[in-house]
Amino acid sequence: MSESKPPTPTPGDTYKGWLFKWTNYIKGYQRRWFVLSNGLLSYYRTQAEMGHTCRGTINLATANIAVEDSCNFVISNGGAQTYHLKANSEVERQRWITALELAKAKAVDMQANSDDSGDECPAVPPTSGQGGGCRNSEVQSTLRTLNSKVEDLTTCNDLIVKHGSALQRSLSELEAIRVGGDMGEKIRQVTERATLFRITSNAMINACRDFLSLAQTHSKRWQKALQVERDQRIRLEETLEQLAKQHNHLERAFRGATVLPSSFSNPALGSKGGASGKGDASDEDDDNEFFDAMEDPAEFITVPADPKYHKRSGSNVSGLSSEIGMDDQSVNFDELSLASNPESPQPLELEPVRQRRTRIPDKPNYYLNLWSIMKNCIGKELSKIPMPVNFNEPLSMLQRLSEDLEYYELLDKAAKCQSSLEQMCYVAAFTVSSYSTTVHRTGKPFNPLLGETFELDRLRECGYRSLCEQVSHHPPAAAHHAFSEKGWSLRQEITLASKFRGKYLSIMPLGSIQCLFDKSNNHYSWKKVTTTVHNIIVGKLWIDQSGEIDVVNHRTGDRCHLKFAPYSYFSRDVPRKVTGVVTDKEGKAHYVLSGTWDEKMEFSRVMQSSKGENGTEGKQRTVYQTLKAKEIWTKNPLPEGADNMYFFSSLALTLNEPEDGVAPTDSRRRPDQRLMEDGRWDEANAEKQRLEEKQRTTRREREREAVKAASSPEEAEAGETGTEASEVSDETDTEDSPPHTPVASSHGPSHPHYLMEGKEGSNGAQIKSAHQDNYQALWFEKLDDPVSGEVLHVYKGGYWEAKDQGSWDICPDIF
Repeated sequence: MSESKPPTPTPGDTYKGWLFKWTNYIKGYQRRWFVLSNGLLSYYRTQAEMGHTCRGTINLATANIAVEDSCNFVISNGGAQTYHLKANSEVERQRWITALELAKAKAVDMQANSDDSGDECPAVPPTSGQGGGCRNSEVQSTLRTLNSKVEDLTTCNDLIVKHGSALQRSLSELEAIRVGGDMGEKIRQVTERATLFRITSNAMINACRDFLSLAQTHSKRWQKALQVERDQRIRLEETLEQLAKQHNHLERAFRGATVLPSSFSNPALGSKGGASGKGDASDEDDDNEFFDAMEDPAEFITVPADPKYHKRSGSNVSGLSSEIGMDDQSVNFDELSLASNPESPQPLELEPVRQRRTRIPDKPNYYLNLWSIMKNCIGKELSKIPMPVNFNEPLSMLQRLSEDLEYYELLDKAAKCQSSLEQMCYVAAFTVSSYSTTVHRTGKPFNPLLGETFELDRLRECGYRSLCEQVSHHPPAAAHHAFSEKGWSLRQEITLASKFRGKYLSIMPLGSIQCLFDKSNNHYSWKKVTTTVHNIIVGKLWIDQSGEIDVVNHRTGDRCHLKFAPYSYFSRDVPRKVTGVVTDKEGKAHYVLSGTWDEKMEFSRVMQSSKGENGTEGKQRTVYQTLKAKEIWTKNPLPEGADNMYFFSSLALTLNEPEDGVAPTDSRRRPDQRLMEDGRWDEANAEKQRLEEKQRTTRREREREAVKAASSPEEAEAGETGTEASEVSDETDTEDSPPHTPVASSHGPSHPHYLMEGKEGSNGAQIKSAHQDNYQALWFEKLDDPVSGEVLHVYKGGYWEAKDQGSWDICPDIF
């Protein structure tokens, strides 16, 4: 059944054989090939599998070995692995038990020795090529052999002591007895014990001879290997010394030859910089970094810096700006430069006019299976999916848009900048900061009703006012306008497109954001990246932002290219990483931005750039030599208990706080949203259905009026048909969806204007869409932007004047 083995295998040797292993109650015990080697017991289905497929391995150092009966025994390591084994016979079982016990004792001893000597023995670096690995393996094998011989000597020594004591007792008994019939029996016992003692002594002598022979054989080899290692160490030390000298020489040559490109046009700067370049830079060598270009942003190179850049930029920033004489490329990119600028408006001491709330009612723990709702919606238009408030947060999409202003201070600082490139850095940081509130916010905001508004009046506290309005229902679109006393204004029109693929939900914002500065007339525009909600079916929901953003200054041609790296489990980069490069209209880089969209952003001044080696995808990387990075934005910490308040920020907690004097269409007055915030979700769901039905009824009335206003009977007849179709489709149309947006279909265009424009009938005539609507926004009007060339809703005025007068007669009754 098994191979012939000695009763007690030598420790360290490989022990192999067939055993029966318990598999399950159906198959019972199955014959498996077991191998015991180096304290590990492994098994295979056949001997042929030993070279490629191991079915299981258990470490005997932590295992417990128990005997059940004459042929059965159990090996377990504490519950994770348990082997129920059966030998062919009791003798075979005893051989395995003996071998396993010896292997376990050796494994425990080796582990203890390794733990005790781990801190004392320095790690020896492996040599190059395969020689180091082979040599190390040979040494380990020799040490194992010597250890086994030492254990044999120990065993033989114990046996000699045992048999020697027995022989001594027999001799004593022999002397004590009288000559008689028992004499022959005692002499026979003494003879046997003496024979055992002689055999054991011979084994001891042989083991000692083998150990001595092995030690002598390997002693010379080890001495030679040790000498080789010493020689290699000496050569490595000499090589490192030479490299250090070469590095020092190259560093000096680099410092002497490197100057700013702009110094060629300003000899005075070159002469002054040359004098300072001879100073000691040992304390500032780590201030200069090399950033790869956007083709491969994951790698960065750091080299020693010329200290003259740092000393001037840190201690006399404005002096460097005046010496360089750049037309629009000031180096004063910290707050010191802003404060020292006489033309920049000084910050005002603004005191809050009211105490804002810091808490809302805790989120109730209501369970609802999202998959039970979403499983029938794969491939459908998400605007047709009714969603309960259980998946919402007590804020509307208009309020979420207003949250973009949480870090309005970045735009305040940007308005003070003299350099358009420096201003671009603050605008780019503001762009990234708008995503910081989404990292834990997995709840869906309420989709606004048509005509719904939201104002955020922080004029006295923060110096700005903001207004949002839902300007379209098909496709759903929201317009936003904000202006500040600090000299900037922000406007955006956002339409959301979405794709649901079962495991995740992708939300693609359509539309642009524009920022204008009064003093410089700089006009910036950019678009948002894609938001992805993961684990829709199973697991904890989490949100990721990915894509690229181009922030463009339409007046100067400056551009900032931001890249939001998608999260990857196998990536070595920091999660939620964002990188960016600010370039002028000629494509020359001036600033490098880096950080994460949920924590902070930093930016660095580019001193020089050069083409580096090819990246992983064969693209040539640009290497940027930059000054030390400075922090430009940091996320505000969440308030205490935010995990029970939908992970709202301090600003978000105040957005739905009731206020006097707001318009009757303001989101704060929305009843279903208010009920949800108070924790009355069942009532909120009923109120939500009432509002949706009211919106559908109002919309049908507008469509009928549009049909009656048609210029010809043919169009009126076609419009009536479309209205009837609209009424049918509206039975399933809701104001709320995750998110409430048009979705690309395999049967038609994905562009959102497809739902607004006309389509051809069966007779080829152009008829109006089923959602023909004559709705006009109340506070915004659609205009062609001459700068960006886009069509968007722009604030036309009148809201804040109506608020001052308390006159809201023109507002519709939507709630």
